[in-house]
Amino acid sequence: MLKVQVFTFNVFSENTIILWDEDSKESAVIDPGTSSVEEENILTDFIESKKLKVKYLINTHCHIDHILGVKFVKEKFKTVYFAPEKDVPLLEHAQQQAMMFNITLEKPPLPDNLITEETKLLLGNSEMKFLFTPGHTPGEYCIYFEQEKICITGDVLFNDGIGRTDLWGGNYDTLINSIETKLLTLPDDVIIYPGHGEPSNIGFEKQHNSFLV
Repeated sequence: MLKVQVFTFNVFSENTIILWDEDSKESAVIDPGTSSVEEENILTDFIESKKLKVKYLINTHCHIDHILGVKFVKEKFKTVYFAPEKDVPLLEHAQQQAMMFNITLEKPPLPDNLITEETKLLLGNSEMKFLFTPGHTPGEYCIYFEQEKICITGDVLFNDGIGRTDLWGGNYDTLINSIETKLLTLPDDVIIYPGHGEPSNIGFEKQHNSFLV
């Protein structure tokens, strides 16, 4: 069975998500936003308490609030790092992003592998599929577990909200197209875990999201 744990970290109230297979203990850390030793300890203590094996580190996109903990997680757990190719420039300019918010950040590593829609990863028997959903950033992907009806939506689709498009590389029409063609076409009972705020489901967002109805 696939399990999900959400931690809200840093000054941006970003959701750092851990997914794991209950039987094999294989896990993935999605969008690590740890920005202090205290937050790093919270994440580490949880992983160690559950005896998880961190198989993957994945960024849905590479805005500053989602990459603050990349260096820590990569070095601490010696895991394989995946990120979108079109967001690599955001990673390469991570320190400039940080300076805009008066944040000190050590340069994060570049990804070991680049995400495409052909990328398929396993946690135990649970398969991750990647849906290309640009608009908030040029390269963002959502992570979909079809059998488990779970979708990690990053900063594309929120509980009664959508991602900002006034940041570097954002485009409103592209974002709406991504949501309509890649997310709202999923079954209504798919649970979404966004990059900020509370979970929701596709059916609720189709009916009630004030940005989409």
